[in-house]
This record gives sequence, structure tokens and C-alpha cells, in this order.
Amino acid sequence: MGGAAPDVTRRRALAGGALVVGAAAVAAWALVYPQGSLTMNLVRAVADCAAVISLGLAVTPMLDDERYRGELIGRATAPLTAAGAVWLVAELSRTIVAAAHAAAVPVSRLGMHTTVDFAVDTAAGRAGLLGVGAAAAVCVATAVAPRTVPVNLVVAGLGAVGVTARVVTGHFFESALGGLAIAAHTLAAALWCGTLAGLVLTVEHRGQWARLLPQFSQLSLWCVLMLLIGGTVGAVDKLGSPVELYATGYGRLLSAKIAVAAVLVLLGWRNRTVWLPAARTHRATAVVSRSRSLAELAVMAVALALAAGLAATG
Repeated sequence: MGGAAPDVTRRRALAGGALVVGAAAVAAWALVYPQGSLTMNLVRAVADCAAVISLGLAVTPMLDDERYRGELIGRATAPLTAAGAVWLVAELSRTIVAAAHAAAVPVSRLGMHTTVDFAVDTAAGRAGLLGVGAAAAVCVATAVAPRTVPVNLVVAGLGAVGVTARVVTGHFFESALGGLAIAAHTLAAALWCGTLAGLVLTVEHRGQWARLLPQFSQLSLWCVLMLLIGGTVGAVDKLGSPVELYATGYGRLLSAKIAVAAVLVLLGWRNRTVWLPAARTHRATAVVSRSRSLAELAVMAVALALAAGLAATG
């Protein structure tokens, strides 16, 4: 019975997270309308969030002490399998929607030949195939391979490949500097958000929070630094002038993402100065730690959905 309450909380959190992502994807589409595609925004947001959670669930056990790591890997297996499956379906759907968009036909009229041509003959299609392959490999490795530390590291690597697969094409990679900056920005954001999600989905007791939260805090500091540097370089490379931040749909969406990122940084700093000391000394209960994590994850979900909108628009 002790694990029933956390399980219920997690199911409610997942349902609430899905609603937040959906609402943020709609808002992202509205900011760039009529330029963007609502269907593409929604599918891409789901694929991105599932990929981020998959990566985070593989990384989270590596933050724990060696003697407890196997237990956390085992506890992450079920949510990782589910996240990988959602990621695979969403990634396939994203590729199909992108193929229909490129062919200027509805999805219902998209033929297999056209889809294959898009996937094989275009850079965006090949990047999509890489994402599909990474998601499928995560599913197979999690479901079939022994859940050992080396296998878990491979899964984490596959997750990182899948997260960055979709940013190796598009406008940013017209510039090597811009492309590298956005790839670093994307991976840092995925590690930060995904690992916090991994903590919520696997950590149950106050003692586990006391062990893992300081490690996550150190990881998040590096992630935030890389996220800010990469995002700034990428934005400067993309935008022609500051006026575009409000004069274009892409700029308005980027401005919204910057505002959400600022909220996240402030929230993360507050948690680091208030929540972290309490958790480290066992003064914060598991319920408090989980609640603080969920609040931060809700803002992260908005940022991820806005980022998916940016990628679909740019």
C-alpha cells in the first residue's frame, strides 16, 4: 500500500503534463499563425517530451550511489518502456506528417511511395529515420536486454542521439556554429528536464531524494549554463535583428520561450537555495520534493512544447 499514493500521484502528473503540453503546443501554433501547423506542433511536442523523458529515465540511476544503482535501474524499466513506446509512435507520426506537409497533401492521401521517398531522399526525412531508429532501439534494449549499468549507459546514449537527431537539419544547420549551438542547447535542456522527470517517476523515499537531489543540482547547473550559451548563440545566428523578436511569428514564439526559460532559471535557483538544503538534511518529505519537482516540470513542459513549435516553424 505504501507505493499506491506515489503511483496515483504520478498518473495524475502524467495526465496533467499531457494537458500542459497540448495547451502549450496550441499556444505555440497561435503565436506563429498562419505560418505553422497545429498537427505538426502537437506531434512534435509529444515526440520531444517522450524522448526527453526516455533520456532522463536512463540518466537518473547514474546519479545514485553504485550500491543502489541497480535498484533504480529496475524501477525505471516500466516507465522507460512506456516512454520509449510513446516516443516511437510519435516519431513515426511526425515523419508521416512531415512527409505529407512536404508533398502538400493531406495525411489521408499520402502514399507509401511518397513517404519512403521523403524519408530516404531528404535531410529532414533521414533525420526522422534516425529518431525512429533511436526510439526503436531504446524500446528493444529496455524490453529485451538485461537491465545492467552498461546497457543503461547504451540506452542513455541512444536517447541523446534521438533527442539531437531532429536538430541536425533545418535552417540552423545552414550555419555550423548555429547548428552546434542548438544541438548543445537541445541536449542540455533534455538532460535537465528529463532527469527531473526521471526523479519523479522513480524516487519514492526521503533518503533517495537526499542522495539524488544534490547530484541532480550539480548536473542542472551545467545544463543551464550550456542551455543559455547555446540558445543565445543560436538565436543571434537565426535572427536578422532584434525587431524580429516581435515582428515575426518565429520571433514571438522565441520571445515566449525566452520568458519561460527565465522563469525556469529563477525557479531552479530558488529550489537550489531552499529545497536542496532541506532535502539533503532529510527535512523535506518525499511528498514535498515530489510536489516541487512537479511544479518545475509543468513549466519545463511548456518550454519543451514551445521549443517543438520553434523547430517545426524554423
